[in-house]
Amino acid sequence: MTTVTEFTGGDVAAGAGRGSVGIRISGLRHSYGRNPVLEGVDLTVAPGEFHCLLGPSGCGKSTLLYLIGGFLPVQHGTIATDRGPVTKPGPDRGIVFQSFALFPWKTVLQNVLYGLENLGVARSERLERARALIDMVHLGRFADAYPSQLSGGMQQRAAIARTLAIDPDILLMDEPFGALDAQTRRVMQEELLAIWQKTNKVVVFVTHDVQEAVALGDRISVMGANPGRITQVVSADFNREKGSNVARGVEFNSTVESVWEMVRHEATVAEKSSAREPGSR
Repeated sequence: MTTVTEFTGGDVAAGAGRGSVGIRISGLRHSYGRNPVLEGVDLTVAPGEFHCLLGPSGCGKSTLLYLIGGFLPVQHGTIATDRGPVTKPGPDRGIVFQSFALFPWKTVLQNVLYGLENLGVARSERLERARALIDMVHLGRFADAYPSQLSGGMQQRAAIARTLAIDPDILLMDEPFGALDAQTRRVMQEELLAIWQKTNKVVVFVTHDVQEAVALGDRISVMGANPGRITQVVSADFNREKGSNVARGVEFNSTVESVWEMVRHEATVAEKSSAREPGSR
């Protein structure tokens, strides 16, 4: 079942009844100098929800993600989680980048242990937690390998394990599979869904790939640019169990086409807006 709605702000996810609000964003505006990047963003993400941010280049997807992470200051509006207002980075929010961002001089195990060491977790406990996560991402045989000895997909698995090690409430992912080949990307999507289903964490996932967004997201926020804003929200209800062949279904492909038309429309609007304002970013 797929539902597409015009976004008017303050929407609540279909799964919001599972508990208190995971993330609530209200009246968010952000600028880089004189260039407005986000304008009037309102969004509610429920506990346990997998939420994708999708839209044309320059629509502020990554900026919104970094604001949720606390890596950028909130200039106007509010962002809050169950732990209170977001004012700075915190262990309740973990982020995974496209570039893997592993320490090249540390092994997989040492990379995963890093955050636990900083949190002061006892040695025996942090070793147990790190090895369990490494096994969960299927890198048990490579715990003592260095990033340069791993494929791109394996490096991203290690990066996800390192982020999960601190047990964040919210997992923020900035195009984490964008640098991978198509086959590895599909495998990593399945692995991420399996991890999400095991941990029941909130995931906010930035992507340019419409099919990836429909395959992963409970809901998809389609964003427009100049300035960035959420224009429509798509709710998708597919069987995402591994091996379900969801990506081969008629309804899935129909949803992909529908969302693609939304993104294409927003990209066209953004291009026309940029043409009218040649000095804008």
